[in-house]
Amino acid sequence: MFQILKDYKISVLIMLSLLALYWTFAYDLERHNFAKLISLYAALFFLSLKLIQFLKLNFKTLLILGILVRLIFVIALPNLSQDYFRFLWDGRLTAQGLNPYLFTPDQWTQSGTFPIEQANELLKGMGSLSARHYSNYPPVNQFFFWLSGILSGNSIFGGVLVLRLCIITADLGILLIGRKLLESLNLPQHQIFWYFLNPFIVIELTGNLHFEGVMLFFLLAALYLLHREKWVWSAVVLGLSISVKLVPLLLLPLFYQLVISQTPGLAQIPENLNHLVRKPFPSIIRLSAFYALAILVFLGSFAPFITPDLINHFTSTIALWFEKFEFNASVYYIIRYIGFQTKGFNIIATAGQELPKYVIAGLLLLTFIRKNNTTIRLLPALLFGISIYFLLSTTIHPWYVATPLLISVFTKYKYAIVWSGVVMLSYSAYHIDSVSENLWLIALEYVVLISFVLYEFSLKKLKDINY
Repeated sequence: MFQILKDYKISVLIMLSLLALYWTFAYDLERHNFAKLISLYAALFFLSLKLIQFLKLNFKTLLILGILVRLIFVIALPNLSQDYFRFLWDGRLTAQGLNPYLFTPDQWTQSGTFPIEQANELLKGMGSLSARHYSNYPPVNQFFFWLSGILSGNSIFGGVLVLRLCIITADLGILLIGRKLLESLNLPQHQIFWYFLNPFIVIELTGNLHFEGVMLFFLLAALYLLHREKWVWSAVVLGLSISVKLVPLLLLPLFYQLVISQTPGLAQIPENLNHLVRKPFPSIIRLSAFYALAILVFLGSFAPFITPDLINHFTSTIALWFEKFEFNASVYYIIRYIGFQTKGFNIIATAGQELPKYVIAGLLLLTFIRKNNTTIRLLPALLFGISIYFLLSTTIHPWYVATPLLISVFTKYKYAIVWSGVVMLSYSAYHIDSVSENLWLIALEYVVLISFVLYEFSLKKLKDINY
């Protein structure tokens, strides 16, 4: 009895400490103050993990705490990212019936036209890099921006509030669907809190308004529906996920084995096609329909924005992430260093074109060599696939790690949790008036991560992994 009371007091103390630390993070922190940022985050990370260990059987308490720490950010403006200014810009354009893909913000201002209220404030906030490029946010993501433009009027704070509530709602959806999927896979249900209560998720998504959480909600819903053999709806929802963020598009090949291995429910197939449900044709038809539906939903979401210039503007902006931008990379930075030593200049243009080929090769190997014919086998493949992509990318912003983090919840691999802790070292790059990466800290981030990956894949650990 005494031990129970002692543990209860410790848990309450940790919860109160978390609330205080989150408040400080939301309202008394500037991005360039890296020492304070990393100290607060380290405390939040450690205390959150301990609390999950203490209260892993108390789902309701952890749920309430997860909601409370998100509500702390409700009236706070993002302090680690300025992307939300571009979200509001695109949303206000769409709310006025203007196509956000046609012109860059700079082109609007150079023409002497200010199409939205507070244009100068939004331009200054988003920065010159965003202002001189076309929007690269897919249509379903633009829908949420439009919603903020419709509901918030001319209030920046109001727009932030709308976006934040959308992201919080998505996280709640992830919690509920994730718990059901864990239960159906006979995995511990408390593992969903490695995502929901992870300070990385709270800060980067709720706090800084990154829409990885919305994309992941649709992706997880698609996985759950496919697990329930509802492949038609799964494909539709997967298409929506791609139309929030393009990342799931890379993972599509990995669904191949699971889709063809399932027995389709006759209720999903029109009566006049029931005679086709015989091998070998059902799997081919089902697979083709699955991929076609997902791609059609994604492409169809562009319908309201179709113009002759749309494809060129959108794809050229996406290409910049491979050929121009670089941040917090791992393998690429090694290649870049070799390039400087041998060529005397930054070879990002060449590396950015070559590295995706190795990503595709890795994904194809995972698709056809590894057995992914059950949900429990597919999930690690998805984790490995997205990890390969990030390992070979030129740009890894911290919030990107949300994807491997959520997927890892449904596997026995925990390296993404470690990554969500050390990735915050990349914020050392931000200074008051400049961005300059500390490559020693970037190296430390990846040394810690890769060391843990090697530990997890060691022979000792592999004996415990039965899928």
